[in-house]
This record gives sequence, C-alpha cells and structure tokens, in this order.
Amino acid sequence: MNDQFKALVLSQENGKVEHQIRQLTVDDLPEGDVLVAVKYSSLNYKDCLAVAGRGKIVRQYPMVPGVDLTGEVLSSESPDFSPGDQVLLTGWYVGERYWGGYTQQARLKSEWLIPLPEGLAGLNAMAIGSAGLTAMLCVMALEDQGVVPDQGPILVTGASGGVGGVAVALLAELGYAVSAVTGNRDNDDYLYQLGATEIVSRTELERPAQPLESQRWAGAIDTVGGEVLARLLAEMKYGGTVAATGLTGGSELHTTVMPFILRAIKMVGVEVTTCPVPQRKKAWARLARELPDDLLKQIFKVVSLEEVPLFAERLLDGQVNGRVVVDVTL
Repeated sequence: MNDQFKALVLSQENGKVEHQIRQLTVDDLPEGDVLVAVKYSSLNYKDCLAVAGRGKIVRQYPMVPGVDLTGEVLSSESPDFSPGDQVLLTGWYVGERYWGGYTQQARLKSEWLIPLPEGLAGLNAMAIGSAGLTAMLCVMALEDQGVVPDQGPILVTGASGGVGGVAVALLAELGYAVSAVTGNRDNDDYLYQLGATEIVSRTELERPAQPLESQRWAGAIDTVGGEVLARLLAEMKYGGTVAATGLTGGSELHTTVMPFILRAIKMVGVEVTTCPVPQRKKAWARLARELPDDLLKQIFKVVSLEEVPLFAERLLDGQVNGRVVVDVTL
C-alpha cells in the first residue's frame, strides 16, 4: 500500500498558487472509507479556476483538484462498495474542499460515489462529467415543466462549452429543435454536428432587453446569466421555462416580473454539486442510454495530468470547445 503514484497538487506560497506533479503514497491521502484506483478525471470550469489560482475555488492547501473521477475500488470499509467495483464521482465539493480526481489513487467518502452506470465506459463517463450531468439535469428540468418538442425551439447558451455542447446533443437526440448560442462563429460547424438547427450570435443576446420582447423560445438552458439571461427571459414564449445553471456572464440579473406574470414563464435553478443521489442515478442512467457514442466522441479530447495546467488556461481563454478528459495513467 506504500507504492508511489503521481498526482497534480496545488500549493499556495505568499498568496500565489503553484501546481506540481508529485509522487504520493496512500499514507498521504486524506480520510475516507473507500480507496479508488483512478483512471479518468475531467477538466471543468471550476478545475480551471483552481489550477490557475483564480476565483478562490480552493478552500485550503495543499489540494488535489479535479471535481470528477472514475475508477476501480481497491479497498472499502463501506458495505455499499467492494474491491473491483467500477465507480463514478462528480461534485460534493471534491477538488475544492476535499482532494479530487487529478491523482492515480484517491481515498473518498462512500456517500460521494455511485456505481458506474451499466453500459457506460469510464472514458465516456468523464467525457460527460459534471458538465454533462448538469446538461441532463437541465433537460429533465424542462421536461418536468412540460416543455415538449412541438412547442418550439429550445435555446442553449454557451453552446460551445461543456454543459452547452452536451445539452445541444441531448436535446437534438430527443427531437427538439435547438438554437445554439456562441460567441465564436468559427464553431458553427461543430454545433451543427451536435444537432443544432440554428446558430445565434451571443452579441444578439447581449443587447439590453425591453421588459417584453418578441416571443421566440419554448424553453432555454442558460449557462451564462447576466444580460444574456435577462434578454432570453424577455423572449420566452407563453408558458416557457428557462433552466438556469451558470453565471459566466455575471451573477446579477436585471429584469422585471413582467414575463413571469404576463406570459406565465418559469425559471428553474439547476444545481449539480450536491444533487441528491437518486436524482444523480436517474440522470446518469439516461445519459448512458440517450447520449449517442458517435456524438460524444465529437465533444471531447484526452490529455495527461502534465497537460492539465496548459488546457486550463486555454479553456479559460475560450480556446477549447467541448470537454477535456484527463487520463491520470498517462
């Protein structure tokens, strides 16, 4: 159990965050009742902020980032898991408050884990990751509010990102007409390949909105917030629903109650970090069933632990489409 393995470790010196590939042993790991041999993790927006030392994502140092992971149980003190089980973890503040997935071994709390869904490979699970789980929860939120394909187009903001890209693919697979928002029109072909039927320029949605605009969208999945969310609320069709799950465009929302009381629209918040386990399992089972492998292959690339800092900067600069999977064994 004292064999060494590598991990990406963040430390803070005089207020500056540094990252380093280090050799660890099991004795270095924090407490937990399940030891996992990690195979894959992924690179999410929070991970990028953590690695780059931005946004005060990490609560204490040293920290192993990585909010997602999948791998095989090596040992377990929990009756829910046994050696050899394939498991999956997303969220629960792992990589922020607790050591995460950028390591070849992780000791974790069993309540954070779920079995890897049947028919879903670990690589594909991390290609989906927290971003894809968020997308599925958003789709389920729209469905729960009665939004169906024949009511009109669904708008997806931040469509070139991880959440948006999976959302476009899922909605298209379920028969919805999807209007994808992007700030880079070089991404048009990519979004059409995912199933978008229309591309909307982000600048169009960043214009200040009147309390009520022309009715355009039967539903929306918003990963941006701010001015974009304010405008799309004003453009929702009667009875439409917005699943709101992001704030890259700002946390403030300058709008009025008029779309809600005159068009009976709804806004539903979607949260993934502490989403209850039964809801997680339901969403993951649907992802395993409904997200086609051929589409999934279009939205991810694989990098090593050593490449994480480079791709974190690229993603924060808007230079990466889709998802980044981290193969910690490379």
